[in-house]
Amino acid sequence: MDKYASKERITKLRDLIRYHDRKYFVDNKPETPDREYDRLYSELKDLEKKFPEFITPDSPTQRVSEIPQEGFRHVRHAVPMLSMDNTYSHEELRDFDKRVKKNLGKEEYEYVVEFKIDGVSVSITYENGKFVTGASRGDGKEGDDVSQNLKTIKSIPLKLSSEKESIPSLLEVRGEIFMTKTRFIKLNKEKERRGEELFANPRNASAGSLKLLDPRITAERGLDIFIWGVGQYKGIDFKRHDEALEYLAKAGLKVIQHTRRCRDITEAIEFCDQWQKKREGLDYEIDGMVVKINSLEQRRKLGSTAKCPRWMIAYKFPAEKALTQLLEVKMQVGRTGAVTPVAILKPVHISGTTVSRATLHNFDEIKRLDIRIKDRVFVEKSGEIIPKILSVAKEKRTGEEIPVRIPTKCPFCGFSLYKDRNEVALRCDNVSCAAQIKQKILHFASRDAMDIEGLGGSLVEQLVDRGLVRDYADLYYLKFEDFKRLERFADKSAQNISDAIEKSKSHDLNRLIFALGIRHVGQKAAWTLATKFGSLEKLSVQGIGDLTSIDEIGPVIAESIHSFFKNKSNTGVLNKIKKANVRTEMRKITKKATLEGKAFVVTGTLKDYSRKAIEDLIRSLGGDASSGLGKNTDYLVCGENPGSKLEKAKKLGIRIINESEFRKMAGKT
Repeated sequence: MDKYASKERITKLRDLIRYHDRKYFVDNKPETPDREYDRLYSELKDLEKKFPEFITPDSPTQRVSEIPQEGFRHVRHAVPMLSMDNTYSHEELRDFDKRVKKNLGKEEYEYVVEFKIDGVSVSITYENGKFVTGASRGDGKEGDDVSQNLKTIKSIPLKLSSEKESIPSLLEVRGEIFMTKTRFIKLNKEKERRGEELFANPRNASAGSLKLLDPRITAERGLDIFIWGVGQYKGIDFKRHDEALEYLAKAGLKVIQHTRRCRDITEAIEFCDQWQKKREGLDYEIDGMVVKINSLEQRRKLGSTAKCPRWMIAYKFPAEKALTQLLEVKMQVGRTGAVTPVAILKPVHISGTTVSRATLHNFDEIKRLDIRIKDRVFVEKSGEIIPKILSVAKEKRTGEEIPVRIPTKCPFCGFSLYKDRNEVALRCDNVSCAAQIKQKILHFASRDAMDIEGLGGSLVEQLVDRGLVRDYADLYYLKFEDFKRLERFADKSAQNISDAIEKSKSHDLNRLIFALGIRHVGQKAAWTLATKFGSLEKLSVQGIGDLTSIDEIGPVIAESIHSFFKNKSNTGVLNKIKKANVRTEMRKITKKATLEGKAFVVTGTLKDYSRKAIEDLIRSLGGDASSGLGKNTDYLVCGENPGSKLEKAKKLGIRIINESEFRKMAGKT
């Protein structure tokens, strides 16, 4: 085949592959066997290899980049991607409708109601029908350029179809990246087989996959998209939202399914209620419905607040509950020796996930519920919340139920359990208890503590069970050869974990204090202690009176700190840490205290900071960073995909700022 004929064939193959991609990934109506599709793709790849001058960015072979990215550049949204106000009841939806009616006066209006996909919002820009850039929502004004990762998703066309519609010079579409339940289950099974940490839910899996630096890994994750709207556009005009969606579908985009035009709010509420009952039949998660004004002109009239459009609102489904059976109660021991009962349940599907375990909190809760093995119980789960047993269906008892035995000895080491005054938890006091040691090491290595990447549960199990580690200080005396002898550890993985442990030695003192696992000492108290005393040695000799003289350190925390440093076993571990050249002093803080007296809480995913990093920065600039909102909170720093804190902050009247605004306050612009 000569060069001219090859170019013609390449064009033909691309059109064929795009057609079959649309039929398979967008329309869900495949027309060709996988083998035939693979043959076409291989032929195209071979021809492009032979004639690389004919390769174009929108070719199907260019979806997956072979070169990992070094990072993500920032992209400013020409039209801000605002967040939505949430409602949780029919009454709140009717209140929203009253506000719309008041602002539109005597004008007639209608709604479009569609799914609220539990995923990650993105923006995709096409110029003359060709994919140009894709960005995450970010803080609404600015997101990350995730083009390379979005291109790996086959339901996103790299070239729009011009079969029936003219293609505009500029078209920006917005949509939700998600992972199907089927794909999520399969992915977690693969991770479990490899001994890797499982994803908590499909949304977390989607968000994590989209932020990977290697598009080849993103391509393997099997992400999908639903387009739910438009941003900026030129060379085309839309009068209604449903008209825009219809156009996008004809252009080859996978638009959101099961939308409905509703004449009034009553119809909208009825449609919401229908899908609340039917949503389990979907292969993807929805956590509510979105009610939008259909007319784009009326949307412009209604406008937006600084954060949310006035023309749309989200109706969040209430927490789901289901009836299942309690099969047994297992015990787990935490790093402080607390023995916690965990309910093992007959698997039941709730809120898009299969629930087989639930927390019972403590043995007083078991007594309160009068819960027994083989009982039928009501379990509740909402979003990412840990499943919880609400009540027992006592009317379903058969007489075969077995009371839960409250242990008197540690189920792992056999030591007698005790209970502190004013506490409900039973505790194991054995410092050599393997279960406690494992949990202490996991806490020590956690992201907010010493941040030892790769030191997860399965590795800690091996290290403790083989006697290589008896406390967290022993981590710093492990050799490369020690890791090589473990299961699933080749040279590269052994070197990676060795490097991560070495890197952790240079962290600041506040991280080390938190990592020690002193009871009642959280991240905030650890920072206070580190900045007050400056060194571990100085902290270790403080009396209870010296400690209680510090703001935020009460008598309970002071007693706990004092007892920790007086314990000979702990002293021995700390000496080993010092000898391993772990930093035990605080770096000098010379920055101006620009945030002094201001209290911050952070929610959502940030672009430039981890949660720990931004909280450390706030404290280093004289501010206060905590995890819970309260009347003394001045600011909520809101990142991408915020949680329930956003709604609470609005109700409390707390000022909400995005990451860019925070950077300005902190002098980081």
